[in-house]
Amino acid sequence: MNALCLPIALELDEVDRLNEIVRRGRPLHKDDYVYNSGDKFRSVYAVRSGSIKTSSVNDQGLEQVTGFYLPGEIFGMDGIAHTHHLSSALALETAAICEIPFDRLEELSMTMPSLQRHFFQLMSKEINNDQKLISLLSKNSAEERVATLLLSISARNATRNLSNIRFRLPMSRADIGNYLGLTVETVSRVFSRFQKQSVLAVDKKEIEILDVPGLQRLANT
Repeated sequence: MNALCLPIALELDEVDRLNEIVRRGRPLHKDDYVYNSGDKFRSVYAVRSGSIKTSSVNDQGLEQVTGFYLPGEIFGMDGIAHTHHLSSALALETAAICEIPFDRLEELSMTMPSLQRHFFQLMSKEINNDQKLISLLSKNSAEERVATLLLSISARNATRNLSNIRFRLPMSRADIGNYLGLTVETVSRVFSRFQKQSVLAVDKKEIEILDVPGLQRLANT
């Protein structure tokens, strides 16, 4: 199933039919764009390896990071309700993605109820993620915001059968700050504070969660 990019249980003949429409492009290098804001919407994308950042430009002309996507996750659905993408997507590191033409996916979904169900679930998850971001930005303290993001990445790693306590952050402190509505200096101070409290072990982008319950308390969950 890894080759398909979509973690979904299908019958063997359905796997073949889905595999026929999936496009696997060349590897992306860091800072390569998958698409830009305003580009015509044609496809949704799945991360095979590496990580992707999505962002938009606000009314003041400043970048606003809107999401981070890890292997097994789908992005590009912002264009479904429009004829173009509302955000841009670029690689945070060397990455491989699958492109899934949306018109072909729609056609296939009509004859494969399991695929249609799965796609509806993905759309629901995307809406839920947007709601979580709004909730995240409404949290009072910088500690709550950073702790919540780390717990989210931990949980997403667990769904991919990777370590949920030791992982590498693909994004920069600046991207984290932008996403969470914090300054770079504040993000760095929070990581230092968590390390002093023995909640985390931090080595640049390498993170080890030493005290999961403690991090959950800091996230106020």
